[in-house]
Amino acid sequence: MATSTPRAAAIDGTAISLSGLCLIHCLILPIMSASLPTVGVWAEAEWLHQSFVVAALPFSLLALTSSRANSLVRGLHLVGYALLASGAFVEAFHDYEILLTVLGGGMLATGHALRWMRVGSSDQS
Repeated sequence: MATSTPRAAAIDGTAISLSGLCLIHCLILPIMSASLPTVGVWAEAEWLHQSFVVAALPFSLLALTSSRANSLVRGLHLVGYALLASGAFVEAFHDYEILLTVLGGGMLATGHALRWMRVGSSDQS
């Protein structure tokens, strides 16, 4: 199986890593905050959630505009990013923030993994 170009692989690898960090933040910090109240401040820091979403935007845009992105990859990125942004920026969804973030991050990571493994591309992004 052919792999992607080194640049595309680096972009997708970085994006997958960001999704993993986001997932760790969403799942581990709330558990830690129960035993260490200082950690609770970081678990509830809205600026941190919003920073992850803003950091994910360029990677999602690169994946969406890439010739390596088929309709499944584009759909995963669009819906995943919308879920992330909704959880971080829409106050009405605050109670569902962890669910939206986990689902959105998982969709983005899946989209990047599919794009990364795509065979035979001439994309240089």
